[in-house]
Amino acid sequence: MQKKEQKTQQLSEEKIFNSPPPLIPDQGLHVIHAFYKVDAIRISSLSPQQKKDTTNLFESEIHAIRSAPDTQLFLWSCANPKADFGFMLLTPDLHFADSSAKRLIRSLALTSPQLIIGYLSVTELSEYTTTESEFAQTLQNQEGLQPDSQVFQQKMAEFKTRMSKYERDRLYPRLPDWPVACFYPMGKLRIPGQNWFSLPFEKRKEFMRGHGNVGRKYSGRVLQLITGSTGLDDMEWAVTLFAKSTTDIKAIVYEMRFDPASALYADFGEFFIGLSLSPHQLLARLGLDCSS
Repeated sequence: MQKKEQKTQQLSEEKIFNSPPPLIPDQGLHVIHAFYKVDAIRISSLSPQQKKDTTNLFESEIHAIRSAPDTQLFLWSCANPKADFGFMLLTPDLHFADSSAKRLIRSLALTSPQLIIGYLSVTELSEYTTTESEFAQTLQNQEGLQPDSQVFQQKMAEFKTRMSKYERDRLYPRLPDWPVACFYPMGKLRIPGQNWFSLPFEKRKEFMRGHGNVGRKYSGRVLQLITGSTGLDDMEWAVTLFAKSTTDIKAIVYEMRFDPASALYADFGEFFIGLSLSPHQLLARLGLDCSS
C-alpha cells in the first residue's frame, strides 16, 4: 500500500513538473515571432522517407498547436533572402507558447534550422486611446451637445460599442490569413533632444493620433497588429501587417514614415516579408517534397 502511494505521489510530482501551471497575462495573449534559415545542402541529401517523416511530424505539430483554445499559428515562407521561413504564434499561456515553438522547430531538426530572429510580445491596449470622458468633452465642446440630450446619449452609446470592439480586437484578435505579412520590431528614440519618453503625455498622444489617422486610411487593405514588448524583448513593440499585396505594405510603411511620430522618433528593426502557405506547401518550398 505504501509503495502504491509513493508511486502515485511520484506520478503526481512528474505531472506537475512536466505541466507547470499556465502563465497567462492579466489581459491579452502572448505572441512569438520567429524566422529561420534551413540547410539546403542537408535537405537535398535526405532520403524520401526522411522527408516524409519530417513532413508528417511537422504537420502533426501544426495540427496540435492550432487545436488549442484561443490559439492562432501563421506559417510563412520568407521572401526576404535573410530567412527561409517563419511563424507567428498567439496563445494565452506562455508555457504553451514556449513548448509549442520548441516542438515545432524540433520537428524540422533534419533541416538544421538556424534562428535569424525570435521575438516575444503581448497583445495590449494603447495608452493613447480616447477615453469616455475625453469623447464626452469633445461632444460638448466641439458639437455643442448637452449630456442630457438624446443625441449625446446616442453618440456615447455608439462610442462605447465601438471601443468595446476595438479593445477586443486589440487584446484577442482573430487575424486574417491574408497572402502577405510583414513583421518588424520597433521602438522610439531616446537620444538627447529627441527622446520620445521625455515628451509630455499629451504631446505623445497628439503625435499618435495623427499616426493612427494615417493607418485608418488603409482599412480593408492592411490589418495592423501592434503588440507590446517592453521588458520582454529588445524593443518596445512588434508590428505585424497583414495585406493582400506587397503594394499596400510598401504604401502604408512609406506614408507613415512621413508622419512626425515616425519621422522624428521611430527606431525600426529588420523587416521580414512572409508569404502565407499551408504546412505542405511550405515544406515543399523548403525542398522537403517527398516525391523528390
